[in-house]
Amino acid sequence: MTKSMKAIVCRKYGSADVLKMEDLPIPAPGPNEVLIKVKYASVNSWDWDSIRGKPFIVRLFTSPFRPLHKILGADISGIVESTGTNVTSLKQGDEVMGDISACHWGGFAEYVTASEKALIKKPENLSFAEAAAIPQAGILAWQGLYQYGPIQPGQKVLINGAGGGVGSFAIQLAKMYGAEVTAVDLAEKFEFMHKLGADYLIDYLKNDYTKSGKLYDLILDVNANRPLSRYKKRLSQEGGFVIVGGSMKTIFQTAISDKFSKKNDNKKLSLLIHKPNQIDLQALSSLSAERKIKVMIDRQFPLSETADAIQYLGDGKVKGKVVISIS
Repeated sequence: MTKSMKAIVCRKYGSADVLKMEDLPIPAPGPNEVLIKVKYASVNSWDWDSIRGKPFIVRLFTSPFRPLHKILGADISGIVESTGTNVTSLKQGDEVMGDISACHWGGFAEYVTASEKALIKKPENLSFAEAAAIPQAGILAWQGLYQYGPIQPGQKVLINGAGGGVGSFAIQLAKMYGAEVTAVDLAEKFEFMHKLGADYLIDYLKNDYTKSGKLYDLILDVNANRPLSRYKKRLSQEGGFVIVGGSMKTIFQTAISDKFSKKNDNKKLSLLIHKPNQIDLQALSSLSAERKIKVMIDRQFPLSETADAIQYLGDGKVKGKVVISIS
């Protein structure tokens, strides 16, 4: 094995053009880590936000002057190249997948180290591209739909931002549980969302679902930016609103809403905290491997075009997921 690798490096905040390909030393795994030869990585909104340093709260939680992680990329699939001395669950040659955001990122490179606890073995009948597309978006959809307990057949679920990565998984999962699904996104994504199982479609450029007269048992919102009072009006008597992403004002209001909500109000509002874990990822990857859930990949880019892949995501036109072929 050579001693250097190709990696996409981000050394300052800015547009996607700040990303540069560099030759860097291949990292060595720690005692509880494995070294992975990366096959694919997928692009998430966190990558887009981390490059731009926007919204500003990103800098408050990472670094005010430059990106905290010079190599981005959290969702990966690949092959174990070597293992640390304390690793017991994985061995050289194992095909793995996972979300390494709790480690130190680094997926946009030919090699990366990660804790064995961040990884699971890739199901044989999942491609490396599919495996890389699942972890973050799939788990956010899974945990968001389960925020207030399992969805019951016949419940009305609305997903805002339903045409993207999280939404493409959420539509399918909600339908699998027997829900009636309303999908909100651009009109150009209507056919895509309908094929995933959406019963009703709303173009957010023409209609604001928070002003409609329909009530929902669960609202999963990837791009929330309205006053909380408007979301509550769209909830059934014991309905729940879960925010995955959105404006800082709406996120902050949602985060503190439980503390100040009225005790006699059964409507629930909460902010979904990303919690990558092996159990949820194993369950979701199994559903995907069994083809009960389809992994929707819009486009693939080579490592050298990572900047284009991230800009494509930032433009908001992606249907499902964008993945990067590393090797």
